[in-house]
Amino acid sequence: MSGHPEADIYHRQGMGNLSGIGDRPALVIVDFVVGFSDPAHFGGGNIGPAIEETVRLLAFARRQHWSVAHTRVVYAEDGSDAGVFTMKAPSLRKLTETSPLSQIVPQLAPLPGELVVRKQGASAFFDTNLAGWLVFRRADTLAVAGCTTSGCVRATVVDSMQHNLRTVCVTDCVGDRAIAPHEANLFDIGQKYADLMTRAELEAVWMSRL
Repeated sequence: MSGHPEADIYHRQGMGNLSGIGDRPALVIVDFVVGFSDPAHFGGGNIGPAIEETVRLLAFARRQHWSVAHTRVVYAEDGSDAGVFTMKAPSLRKLTETSPLSQIVPQLAPLPGELVVRKQGASAFFDTNLAGWLVFRRADTLAVAGCTTSGCVRATVVDSMQHNLRTVCVTDCVGDRAIAPHEANLFDIGQKYADLMTRAELEAVWMSRL
């Protein structure tokens, strides 16, 4: 992201530094569910390729015994827990516990021992047990994959940093329904909230520490 035309002003203001990777990474996969894999519902853009790259990242995280969490957007069938988010995007109310659209894509299906977070907001942390779960596992770093880059991924990255977790946004494992917001948000995330690494870069950095 250093080639961004406005990167110099961030550099002059002392932004864009690295927080690095700690000793106990965890992985959260945000909202890679069937509805977000389908452009007819919530998908499009580069979400499909991001899912396929995340298959490889998830396999790596499991081999390294990282803690793994997955998120789903889940609303009550009767809409009783719907809020302002669903006023902005009413179609989200389709994502109920039993809806096929809200099921995690088969290629990323959770294994026993992996946390599945049900959320009604953008961030994986807001009003969920994710933060406490990470504390219990003594995680000091959170790698973030999922969608959308400009929405739930960004909100999760910001909250991860605000919980004082070193945070890595895995650039080829996050996607958005449109490329312009994907790229703009990656740039801003890298300047202020998280380190930006591809899947291969993250894996190489971790393996170099072993």
